[in-house]
Amino acid sequence: MNKSYKSLSSKLFKTIAITPAIFSLLLNMVIITILWFGSSMIAEGNMQVGIMVAFIEYVFHALYSLLIFANIFMMFPRASVSASRLQEVMDTPITVAEPDAQVAITDTEEHGTLEFRNVDFAYPDASKPVLRNISFKTEPGQTVAFIGSTGSGKSTIVKLIPRFYDVTKGQILVDGVDVRNYELNALRNKIGYTPQKALLFTGDIAENLRYGKFNADEADMEHATSVSQAYEFIHRLDTKYGTHLDEGGANLSGGQKQRLSIARSIIADREIYIFDDSFSALDFKTDAAVRQALKEETKDATTIIVAQRVSSIIHADQIIVLDEGEVAALGTHKELLKSSKLYYDIASSQLSEEELNRDY
Repeated sequence: MNKSYKSLSSKLFKTIAITPAIFSLLLNMVIITILWFGSSMIAEGNMQVGIMVAFIEYVFHALYSLLIFANIFMMFPRASVSASRLQEVMDTPITVAEPDAQVAITDTEEHGTLEFRNVDFAYPDASKPVLRNISFKTEPGQTVAFIGSTGSGKSTIVKLIPRFYDVTKGQILVDGVDVRNYELNALRNKIGYTPQKALLFTGDIAENLRYGKFNADEADMEHATSVSQAYEFIHRLDTKYGTHLDEGGANLSGGQKQRLSIARSIIADREIYIFDDSFSALDFKTDAAVRQALKEETKDATTIIVAQRVSSIIHADQIIVLDEGEVAALGTHKELLKSSKLYYDIASSQLSEEELNRDY
């Protein structure tokens, strides 16, 4: 199958590549032929120069039209397949539907609280749920951290909060209201989300930061980048916030991209901040500086951290240890070292004996 696909693709690309060359050769040969016979007729006085020039122009347009037709003929099958795929996307039923505008919640009396009540979640067409019976509650100013092995469901949990997916069973309450009852914009305006992979767009740094707050001025950017420890490297650049970023931020290092992504999520005041393994590319010194600055910045909000490094979550108010989609243990760092063998194994593999025994 692969050999057949390779052979057909190779023939197609060769045909497409040779078409302009053939057209140029044919056009030049026709023009040479017209000039050859036309010059003789002009010399004999049977034709004027203007007529020959006009004839060459007409022939050029006629042949160019043929080239355009050939290109359309080659591109049509591709366009047809692409259009059908786009139509499939457009026809896909919306799984995260907004409530009726008349009953949708846009504002609440509470601010900064988050609660999971017996939440189960399974991806569409999955044979079994990836999350089972997840329950916890946070208050404003608290930091909740998730830790566990790869595939335990950490990132899935935080994606349920802004309704990237809907729960299969149970409830998620933000400020005492089920997230399914919110107007989507109102819900997501409460949340500052930093994804696991730093997603930066082609444009300058300022444009990327304003994606988190469209009317952000330079003072907002200065403050956000200071908290995320991006201020220093930005001000070393010649054009600072006007510096152009390649697609995906390819002209920045991994740590720089993460710091800009963090700055974008905190540039506007939010009630809930989610950091989905957003410190993984930072060195330990920068990681500690970012966490210290964030502690002051988010003191009135709920902070959710997904982490692989124990050092990033030692000071969390609640640490939730996940194992195969279930809550294996819940408590502070000090409590979990005594009560959870799974957490102790994770911590002991990353921390020295002195750090394990330190009173945080």
